[in-house]
Amino acid sequence: MMRTYLVVVDDTDESRLAQRFAGRRAAQTQGNVHLLIVTEPPQFVAWGGVQETIEAEAAELSETVVRAAAEALHFDFGLSPKVSVRQGDAVAVVRDIIAEDTQIAVLVLGTAPSGPPGPLVSHFAGHDCGILTVPVMLIPGSLSLEEVDQLS
Repeated sequence: MMRTYLVVVDDTDESRLAQRFAGRRAAQTQGNVHLLIVTEPPQFVAWGGVQETIEAEAAELSETVVRAAAEALHFDFGLSPKVSVRQGDAVAVVRDIIAEDTQIAVLVLGTAPSGPPGPLVSHFAGHDCGILTVPVMLIPGSLSLEEVDQLS
């Protein structure tokens, strides 16, 4: 079975560090990376055309972010990551992806360099850490690229 590292993608530096860590680990273990981007369901807008435009812009931004992440993993490590774009509650979507993809061996999350942890880190390193079927790796956002490379 191929070891797959699940990384939740967004447009932050800490997410890019988590992606790099997962990419290096996958390349060294003949594994792969599963990139997941989750968009929040849009708030209801009374005018249908405006609602459609908001949803289209959010989908386009998500596709751009996840495509850039996939291209970086391919360029840097020769990987062809699996990509999932989902809408909904991020915690529930991550749980669903882990349940659906039996090759996922690790959930890799980037942490903010300072301040309180984000909702995924708070949830999966706290509330649900004992019931997940895979380990959670937290990549500190204060690390440099060189430090991430040394650790991975």
